[in-house]
Amino acid sequence: QVQLAESGGGSVQAGGPLRLSCAASGRTFSSRPMSWFRQAPGKEREFVACITWSDSSRYFADSVKGRCTISRDNAKNTAYLQLNGLKPEDTAVYYCAAGPQYYTGAQYYRVNYYTYWGQGTQVTVSS
Repeated sequence: QVQLAESGGGSVQAGGPLRLSCAASGRTFSSRPMSWFRQAPGKEREFVACITWSDSSRYFADSVKGRCTISRDNAKNTAYLQLNGLKPEDTAVYYCAAGPQYYTGAQYYRVNYYTYWGQGTQVTVSS
């Protein structure tokens, strides 16, 4: 089992930066792809970004391309999401997710690909 815990959410300024952290338990963090999803009120959970287990590739949703960075620190069992130029439509609950070990496929954007999820952290963009 893998437990994930997000942090860094809260009320943030429109146009400003957001940095979220995801702390993982266990010893398999470095072998798993890590992703971020978000869910706005009344909407389905949507993919935001992914970083592969080998840190060879990064993927981003169209809605955040150009203003989003995803990274990981395997020594700290932590993944990060940096989102700049915050917009009101970025308001959502942000979730961290971990995929299968050593995954080399291309289903990173699918909600049902992920087995392990964090509890979510609320991000509210204010102006």
